[in-house]
Amino acid sequence: MSGSREARTVPELRTILVINPNSNRGVTRALEAELGNRHGSSGIELEFVTLADGPFGIESDADVRTVAPLVAAEIERRGDCAAYVIACYSDPGLDLSRQRISKPVFGMQQSAVAAAIGCGGRFGVLALSEDSIARHLAYLERLGLVEHLAGELPLDMSVDEAASAPDALPRLVDCGRRLIAEHGAHVLIFGCAGLARHRLALQQALGVTVIEPVRAAVALAAATLD
Repeated sequence: MSGSREARTVPELRTILVINPNSNRGVTRALEAELGNRHGSSGIELEFVTLADGPFGIESDADVRTVAPLVAAEIERRGDCAAYVIACYSDPGLDLSRQRISKPVFGMQQSAVAAAIGCGGRFGVLALSEDSIARHLAYLERLGLVEHLAGELPLDMSVDEAASAPDALPRLVDCGRRLIAEHGAHVLIFGCAGLARHRLALQQALGVTVIEPVRAAVALAAATLD
């Protein structure tokens, strides 16, 4: 009809809530800087939240147990979101949250491992400490995925140091080289959300794919919503 215009379809704005389960806002800021506030061009918005009642760094089995119900409670409270990402490599509260809410919930370790397996070869993990390595191995064994692991090496740093220490990158490069040369890793995974800012620099230094787990979880969440 004369003078009419074809209507344009505007994508519905959908929010993926990215939850930092520890109370260290520096980790949340690092994720915001790495991921931005939008995913692609399909109307998906990213919102980041820090759990003020969580431990300053999730670095022990006790910390994981403490924060799991807090994560599940935050997800229930924010029922207005379309999907949820738990930004801690131990995936605290993932199973509990999935029991309580029907919307998609993604843990960053499960997401990163799935992405690494999709790249082919075996993956290496840059963990914070020996204690965290034991926890990660137990989780992979429970998931039946340990055969895909080339190895894990500790950076010997805290969550706070991962997010803010100026010497984090040299340690990452050293451990990454060892995982590739000595353990046969084809892909590397960050074992802490606080390391997000180093993804591109480490890829350039080592020439292999480096998976930032929160980015991997957000990508899976967005694909589910699409």
